[in-house]
Amino acid sequence: MQEGWLTDSNKHWSVHFYRDQKSWVKDPRIFVDHGRAMPDGQPALLKSRRHMRLDDAIALWGQLRSFGWQQSAPVWGTEADV
Repeated sequence: MQEGWLTDSNKHWSVHFYRDQKSWVKDPRIFVDHGRAMPDGQPALLKSRRHMRLDDAIALWGQLRSFGWQQSAPVWGTEADV
């Protein structure tokens, strides 16, 4: 897992999974940001950030997918501005 985005079926909330570069070699960890894009170019509304072991992040990804969350393009940040 390098990086990924999931969005709920209502396209209201999104989750961004991305690796923690500082922990990747010895104890791989993933940051998981939960939030939503805001209108008119306002900064994203971030509700939470979790720092998880890689295995736990993969399990969360699978659980969200089983609840109907869909893989999506970046929702906020520099990747979304392209």
